[in-house]
Amino acid sequence: MAPNAKPTTAPTVDIYAADRPNALSPVVKHDPPRVYVPNSLSNTVDVIDPATGRIIDHYAVGMLPQHVVPSWDLKHLYVTNDRSNTLTPIDPRTGARGPNIPVEDPYNMYFTPDGTRAIVVAERLARLDFRDPHTFALRKALHVDCVGIDHIDFSADGKYLIASCEFSGQLVKVDVRREEVVATLTLNGGHSKPQDVKLDPTGRTFYIADIVRGGVYTVDGSSFTVTGFVPTGAGAHGLYVSRDSKFLYVTNRNAGTISLVAFATGKVATTWSIPGGGSPDMGGVSADGKVLWLTGRYDGVVYAIDTTTGALLHRIRVGSGPHGLSVFPQPGRYSLGHTGVFR
Repeated sequence: MAPNAKPTTAPTVDIYAADRPNALSPVVKHDPPRVYVPNSLSNTVDVIDPATGRIIDHYAVGMLPQHVVPSWDLKHLYVTNDRSNTLTPIDPRTGARGPNIPVEDPYNMYFTPDGTRAIVVAERLARLDFRDPHTFALRKALHVDCVGIDHIDFSADGKYLIASCEFSGQLVKVDVRREEVVATLTLNGGHSKPQDVKLDPTGRTFYIADIVRGGVYTVDGSSFTVTGFVPTGAGAHGLYVSRDSKFLYVTNRNAGTISLVAFATGKVATTWSIPGGGSPDMGGVSADGKVLWLTGRYDGVVYAIDTTTGALLHRIRVGSGPHGLSVFPQPGRYSLGHTGVFR
């Protein structure tokens, strides 16, 4: 599934081993495949049938919907309505929406690997809010001493998380059990805007997209130190792992490209360009691994990209400012949240 250049070795440990093509959990195996698109500037969600590339549902949600987040138990989706301070629940089996749930500043949302807590990323309030994963009652509001906290991934053992702080050019490391910040790391002297965060299949290295430098940092999670930087393209933003765990898809939002970083070599194997340009942002990989779905943040479209050839399969007109698109269902035992981080 990927470009001509192939890694020479495979990881001996693979934290994404449960995410192989079509390895759907019994919880979701009867859910219809859909692509859920939150249109941040239209305050709506568009629902796409991936088989046809057509919009089959469209509805209003709260103000500034940022992401569509699968729940840890895979039973629900939640639209994070940032300015309305609400979550809109969606039943992925039927498409039915439930009543909005009051939650302060839900820019983004994650779930701890053990499923015991939701973590609402309250970006403008500079907090990580640890909440009940079902009722969303607040357990602890953790203030972070950085600006623009927005994306997270967890260590392989679930003991800590690393979060990006976009506007102060920093990362924070949080002890998940104690719900406390234990370290802060400044990237490139603060002259960075870190975005998405993704752990590599071996569970040792975190990849951090930097929209300013146009590439991804590699960070040793244990020592919390930068170990390298891989240039990919202008506006590096979203990070997604291929179904075979060999490649990291990096969306270069300002360049209109997607780079494939080979985990085995730590280098860019190939880069795909969107014909005519575009603004690839957030999304996910289809259950069979054959299509990468991404929002065109500044173009009001969704892109469907063939993961074998890099060809553009669809360019679908949606609402204004499409952001954290979710492809659902996807393989995996449970969801860590965001647009769909499964293990």
